Amino acid sequence: MPLLHDPTVRASIEARLNALRSDATRRWGRMTVDQMLWHVNQFLAAALGEISLPEQKIAMPPFLLRFILLRMPWPKSAPTNSGAIASRAYDFAVEHHRCRELIDRLVRRPLEGEWNVNPVLGAVNGRFVSALQAKHLDHHLRQFGV
Repeated sequence: MPLLHDPTVRASIEARLNALRSDATRRWGRMTVDQMLWHVNQFLAAALGEISLPEQKIAMPPFLLRFILLRMPWPKSAPTNSGAIASRAYDFAVEHHRCRELIDRLVRRPLEGEWNVNPVLGAVNGRFVSALQAKHLDHHLRQFGV
């Protein structure tokens, strides 16, 4: 399970972010590239406790969803938290820069430290957060061909 805290994983994600262009075409879904960046930034900011996403009830035990999220492939256009659904255009350059800053702040937090409660999964640890953010970023960078 790759962690965003792993320097090799982080470098790969950042290289792919650098390759992302404002005119990138999506391979699936409805989001534009600026909306995708805003979307992933919402989850990074929530993991850092900088914003709150709405609590959502799920129809399965949180331990099972944790397992699925980290160990199973994600379907294209999977459901997401309502607080991270992009509803307008965003400034690509601003969101791109913000993404890199959020990644930097996230990986500076120690894995063993305190992490915010996830609005769907409840209490989570740093290893889970780091792995989930790495997988989420990978998923959406693949969505735009990088």
